[in-house]
Amino acid sequence: MAVIQEWSETTFAEAVKSGVVMADFYAVWCGPCRMMAEVLEKVAADFTDDQVKFGKLNIENCKNLAAQYNIRTIPTFIVFKDGEVKSVNIGVKSQKMLTEAIRQELG
Repeated sequence: MAVIQEWSETTFAEAVKSGVVMADFYAVWCGPCRMMAEVLEKVAADFTDDQVKFGKLNIENCKNLAAQYNIRTIPTFIVFKDGEVKSVNIGVKSQKMLTEAIRQELG
């Protein structure tokens, strides 16, 4: 089971620079974000830390990153591979959809 970490603007760049990464842009006051936290935990359970890194970024604390990645709606899930954006999933999504977005990058 992969661990979901809380990232900041300073830890984000290092986290996404290599491998497959799923970043969850959220806010604590966001109802759909709270609902998707449980789904993200189930997705992370399907992978190991060696396969995929998972991180959450509170847009209230990461305003520059939210602007950089044009986050206008939350939750937003971005899959990176070696630092490059590969897919963006906005809003409430199924566990299957998020898992497939990751598997596509794992090959």
